[in-house]
Amino acid sequence: MTSIYDAIKADHDHHRDLMAKIAKTEGASEDRKKAWDAFYYDIKSHAAAEEETFYSKLMSKTWGQDAARHSVEEHAELDNLLDELNEMDMASSGWLNKFNKLQHDYNHHMDEEEDEIFARAKEVIDASEIEGYGEKFRARKEREREIVDKKREEQLED
Repeated sequence: MTSIYDAIKADHDHHRDLMAKIAKTEGASEDRKKAWDAFYYDIKSHAAAEEETFYSKLMSKTWGQDAARHSVEEHAELDNLLDELNEMDMASSGWLNKFNKLQHDYNHHMDEEEDEIFARAKEVIDASEIEGYGEKFRARKEREREIVDKKREEQLED
């Protein structure tokens, strides 16, 4: 059974790989579009699932409230950058500049989660309290992905 920490870390590793691929592309190439779409839609469902499983559990602990709020605020900032990038021309220098900011900010966020928040959570949340949360996270992420995909289809139809 996958732990919540391993499930989130696996997503983070996938996101790091996708950002590295995007950074190596140029202009509005098919490679950039493909990597961006994979990243954009995966991170949207990841963030929602993370907030509803992992961060909701952190909020139940006094020490975790500030950490969870901070991370959720970072999610909102990253979400704004994602949406701005999604609307911009990928071939513009502005797109690449904004992507570089997103990459920097998201790497900081993931490192902070993995190094500080996970360590603290493991100290104060008993493993039995969070058992099964890896599967809950994955299931919630899948439901979120279906919602994101449906919105995407509706946008394409318009």
